[in-house]
This record gives sequence, structure tokens and C-alpha cells, in this order.
Amino acid sequence: MIDQGFFISMTKELIKEYISLIDLTSLSSIDNEQTILDLVAKGNKGLEEISPAAYCVYSDHIKPILANKKESIKAATVAGYFPSGQSTIEQKIKELEFLNDSLVDEIDIVVNRGKILMDDYEYLSKEISLSKETIGKKCLKVILETGELNTQQIRRSSEVAIASGANFIKTSTGKSAIGATPEAVKIMCESIKQSGLNVGIKVSGGVRTFEDAELYRNLVEGILGKEWINKDRFRIGASSLFDNLIIDFNKL
Repeated sequence: MIDQGFFISMTKELIKEYISLIDLTSLSSIDNEQTILDLVAKGNKGLEEISPAAYCVYSDHIKPILANKKESIKAATVAGYFPSGQSTIEQKIKELEFLNDSLVDEIDIVVNRGKILMDDYEYLSKEISLSKETIGKKCLKVILETGELNTQQIRRSSEVAIASGANFIKTSTGKSAIGATPEAVKIMCESIKQSGLNVGIKVSGGVRTFEDAELYRNLVEGILGKEWINKDRFRIGASSLFDNLIIDFNKL
């Protein structure tokens, strides 16, 4: 029989681990300076000195993030004509040039899924490689929107994104009908493992509970190893998860 005290202690440690992997996100059409300041206050407080990995917001809210965040928390934004990805490469590069001049640490870009559906992976490679070239040392997270792709397209686009310079590959914008799924994350992890590169994975879209976080954490560790379970190689894009984990922690 498992000792109850030991079980509670282990669960609390897992909750703190999951919080440290979260990109605390606010990407609402009604975001404003006050909602962003509230997000930062919540994230800065964290849980028993454990903070989320990053704040992810629209680009017009980068300044209040940078002015108020704890130093250990990264500033991230979205680009690539989020969430549709429907624009020319030239338009996306101009957006990235603007963001590269800011003090943002990480940029999540949305690829053009229409090109993937047409098997135009040359376009996808160009889109990602030019994006990485434009932002240089900043962290590039490439959103595939896996809920709109079949298994073959998820695998091929993951492979192309990795080969084209992505620092992370990411499941979803969180704005589509289907977000992260275990099947998609498994394929993405297998693609990373096959590449032999230290590319991270970001699970986003519908990850709301401790059980969800545990499912994806175990899936990533099972394929890529324990060395992937840190904020440099594994992120969870969520906002409600952060709140729910703190509620769970305080109930224990």
C-alpha cells in the first residue's frame, strides 16, 4: 500500500514541475494592458517560488510583459499571421523583422497549412528557414496545427520543421477545433528522436488538467527520455492548466 503522505508529496512535486514547463498564455481578442498585468502578477507569484517558463502574448503586449515579469521568465509572442498562417512569406518576414528588434525572447510562428495539404514541403522549408534566419538566436517555435493534418502530414511537416531550424515544434495555436492529441505528440516526438537534434516540443491546445499534463509528460519522456523534461526542451502552452494546478496543489 502506498503511503498517503508520500503520495501527496510526490503529487505536489509533479505539480510544481508542470508549472515550471508552462507558457502562461493570453491570446484573446479582448486582451488589454490590465489583463496582461493580471497575467504577469499571477505568473510572477507562481507556486512556492516555482514560476512558469514564459509568458506568451500578442506582440502589442510585449512591453508590459518585459517591464513587469520576473527575470527568470521568458517573454514570448506569436507571429506568422496567427492563427491562420495565411499570408505570404514576405509578409511573415516583415513581421519577424519587427519582432527581432524587440526584447522578446521567443517567437511562436504559424505555418501555412494550405501548403502542407498540397504537399508543398519546399515552401514549408523556405518559410521556416527564412524565419529562423530572420530572428537569429531567438527561440523559434513552429506551430503545425496538427488538428488540421493527417498522420502522414504531421510526420512530414515535423521532419521539415526540424531540418529547417525550428528550436521547438508545437502542436496547435489553441484556436482550432482540435488541439493537442496523444497521437500527434507521439509522431512529433518520434520525428525529434529520429533527427538526433536537441529540438524541443510544445504541447498546446486543450491541455487543462493535471491528468492532461501527466499524459503528455510521460509520453515525451517515454520516447525522448528524461533529459527532455525541462523548460529548454518541453513546454506546455496553457492558461487554465496553471490555475487548475494551483487549485489541485492547495487541495492536497
